[in-house]
Amino acid sequence: MKVLFCASEALPFAATGGLADVAGSLPQALRARLIGCRVVMPLYESVPQELRDNMKFLTSISVPVAWRRQYCGIFEAKVGNVIYYLIDNQYYFKRQGLYGHFDDAERFAFFSRAVLEMLPYIEFKPDVIHANDWQTALVPIYYRLFYANNDWYSGIKTLFTIHNIQYQGQYGFEILEDVFGIPKSEQSLLEYNDCVNLMKGAIESANWVSTVSPTYAKEILDPWFAHKLDPILRERAWKLSGILNGIDVAGFDPATDKRIAANYTVEDRSGKAVCKAKLQEELGLEVRDDRPLMVMVTRLTRQKGMDLVMYALDRILSGGVQVAVLGTGDRDYEDGLRYFQDKYPGTMAARIEFDPALSQRMYAAADMFLMPSKFEPCGLSQLIALRYGTLPIVRETGGLKDSITPYNKFTGEGLGFTFRQYNHIDMLGAVDRAIEAYRQPDIWKGLMKNAMSAHFTWEKSAGKYIELYERLSER
Repeated sequence: MKVLFCASEALPFAATGGLADVAGSLPQALRARLIGCRVVMPLYESVPQELRDNMKFLTSISVPVAWRRQYCGIFEAKVGNVIYYLIDNQYYFKRQGLYGHFDDAERFAFFSRAVLEMLPYIEFKPDVIHANDWQTALVPIYYRLFYANNDWYSGIKTLFTIHNIQYQGQYGFEILEDVFGIPKSEQSLLEYNDCVNLMKGAIESANWVSTVSPTYAKEILDPWFAHKLDPILRERAWKLSGILNGIDVAGFDPATDKRIAANYTVEDRSGKAVCKAKLQEELGLEVRDDRPLMVMVTRLTRQKGMDLVMYALDRILSGGVQVAVLGTGDRDYEDGLRYFQDKYPGTMAARIEFDPALSQRMYAAADMFLMPSKFEPCGLSQLIALRYGTLPIVRETGGLKDSITPYNKFTGEGLGFTFRQYNHIDMLGAVDRAIEAYRQPDIWKGLMKNAMSAHFTWEKSAGKYIELYERLSER
């Protein structure tokens, strides 16, 4: 079985979000299961020099971009057991930032076409091409329109994974022929709600569509979650499924993590108390072991539930819970967190910045991790929190619902605390249940053990992807 994984970002080369984690970890897990998985991504300006030094130039080709042709350099790198191909074109990718440029449509049209054009030159014909999100949505579209009937390419199956349906790649019809190189006669394939919609085209063109959690696969059939794509998905629900992401359990291991103040294990968790005291001191909080410490590491946006947090913070902080928040986002939320920090010195800490090292110390030190998302396709933060014995408080949506089973006070089972309705009253109810459990040391120790013993590995997810790849290749 051969799989080509197409992504606009991948660790360790370039990252802005969860897609990079997936593209950096899932292929490694697939290779460990003897699947011939390779990854292709753009060669961005931000790729570190030390990684560039270990790349090998394979060849250069000419790639059609509508009526013109563009240079494409193909570089090869190896990370672990996985081969990565990095597509070079300085006009498109020698820039600051991965996304948000005026010509993103053309940049990723070039990349998507390059993915398919390069295959004969690298002598790798995959059984399945696995495209991800709108930036590579043109891969299954181009394959269907221009390559499926070519003898060399025949028989390849395509899988399209939706990581966040909010971002669909929507553009005006004027670029259909001039930028995408798709004839007017095929406009209906991409046309949706009076514009070109790349994600819609990929959903129609791909042999299968997946999302990053089973619950999200159901949710996006509902108008509330689907950002107007629900009719298209409901018509094709027969080829839609969800597979929950995993995490790199070796990289997130409190027993060996050198980024935290003290190491600890599920059998000996004494180091977690050291981590908590050190973080309290670092953030200017009162150094106390009798108060629960609840943290958030998040984008400060409504999608992440920040409107609920703003409503509830007074009540939480006045009740004796210490709160620390790390992240950047909407100005109103940033200012609101600063206000609460000033109002509750020693109890509230706001760090309005992006600091991966601090986030790691927060995961390790906290008692609770608050994640009240309005929607969450999968989420990785709650899985990382579990790994460090930090109990998640989450809304039952998407991957949060699939990963966090609520605490059952009668059996002692559960991995955290959950609420269903999107309002601050229900969120406060979950927080209160967490505080009540925290004040009973034996119960809390049992929940920490449950959390640290949970298994959300990429090996488990890889097994489900392999089953899907095999079903596709047999169709």
